[in-house]
Amino acid sequence: MKATWEKIEKNLGVLEVEVEAERVAAALDKAFQKVVKKANVPGFRKGKVPRPIFEARFGVESLYQDAIDILLPEVYSEAVDQTDIFPVDRPEVDVEQFEKGQPFKFKAKVTVKPEVKLGDYKGVEVPAVSAEVSEDELNEELERLQQRHAELVVIDEEAAKNGDTTVIDFEGFVDGVAFEGGKGERHSLELGSNSFIPGFEDQVVGMATGDFKDITVTFPETYHAEELAGKEAVFKVKVHEIKRKQLPELDDEFAKDVSEFDTLDEFKEDLKKQLQSRKEQEAKGAREAALVDKIGESAEVEIPEAMVRNEVENMVRDFDNRLRSQGMNLELYMNFSGQTVDDLRAQMKDDAEKRVRNNLVLEQIAKAEEIKVSQEDVDKELAEMAEAYKRSPEEIRNILAANRSLGSLNEEILIRKTIDFLLENSKEVPAEEAEAPKAKEESKPAAKKTTKKSTKAAESKADADADKKEAEEAKDEE
Repeated sequence: MKATWEKIEKNLGVLEVEVEAERVAAALDKAFQKVVKKANVPGFRKGKVPRPIFEARFGVESLYQDAIDILLPEVYSEAVDQTDIFPVDRPEVDVEQFEKGQPFKFKAKVTVKPEVKLGDYKGVEVPAVSAEVSEDELNEELERLQQRHAELVVIDEEAAKNGDTTVIDFEGFVDGVAFEGGKGERHSLELGSNSFIPGFEDQVVGMATGDFKDITVTFPETYHAEELAGKEAVFKVKVHEIKRKQLPELDDEFAKDVSEFDTLDEFKEDLKKQLQSRKEQEAKGAREAALVDKIGESAEVEIPEAMVRNEVENMVRDFDNRLRSQGMNLELYMNFSGQTVDDLRAQMKDDAEKRVRNNLVLEQIAKAEEIKVSQEDVDKELAEMAEAYKRSPEEIRNILAANRSLGSLNEEILIRKTIDFLLENSKEVPAEEAEAPKAKEESKPAAKKTTKKSTKAAESKADADADKKEAEEAKDEE
């Protein structure tokens, strides 16, 4: 097979491929074996038609499309490896020649990973982030723990107020007609949670146990159900029960209930240490993010739109997975929020572009500084994952292999090592002294669909644990 690559503009080029006639013949053989199973020829059972009779009746050309479908993915992948290019989108293929006894010739327009011209990445100044824990922060954490361990107590004599949980029946009507999905019985609704249509919860405030009320609201113009969007609706509501949080006292008994300590003072001292550790991690993450963003913005790179689209889809899938881990899913979220998936994609686009840019820049820095991932690095990561998930390193490796994530694990380790290198070569300065990054204009060339080799973007070392999540999910599935 012969393959040549010619760049025609920016991130777009033409891959020209010629495949030997012998491989064309082999592909036609495979196509015949596939097609003959369904061929109806008088005097022969399906799958038993001799090749010459099949070709005489249907023509050898009837095998061409199946043979191309069999051969093209294989030879395209070989041509990509042979020319050492990195496609980031599905190619536009133009078949120039395919016939029995002749070479297979085709051209493919391919969008490839863009070139990156690095700006300054050593000695970059990043703002210092305080990790000190204030008394107010400690008190806020204690209040959160109070809220978490509060008991819901039934209130009989008082009206509902924000923060209360009401148990209600409701049924919605538009123009006097009940609509699908607008009815619920003994539904628990926390007032102030904004989980219902805007204005609904505000009108439940003030109702007492046993009260009936007609609540009038207007669906948002962007509501997911088009037949309800912008419409006024009347909900008939009955309150069965009102529950209010009763906070525990902050005393030694509370400390015993929520911790291993006997006194509130001991618990507060330990809690402060935990907050300190958390803030140190957050400060480190903030420094990493600021550093990577600043270095990314100083680089010159024209990002194909396909890479941004792919990253947006990755972010949507991750968001859906997070929702599922909380007992929800994307469809329910859309129903409650009144958004569409396209709205969500639009909101994520800027962050996706930043992630792609930063990842490309980090990858280029790794090449420039000859940062590599060793087997020792991989083994160490697998050992840490094995300890976290109570599995053996070999089991973790097999899980990642089954999810086709071993390559992604290597990429994430490389990203983390590169960020560590950048941190070691950066300067931490007071926030007011940190120089603002200079934004650069860039054009965004259009691109087509998906990619053969996708770039896995990462914003910081703290964000590079996706494979660990996959391993945990795979473990749960088992």
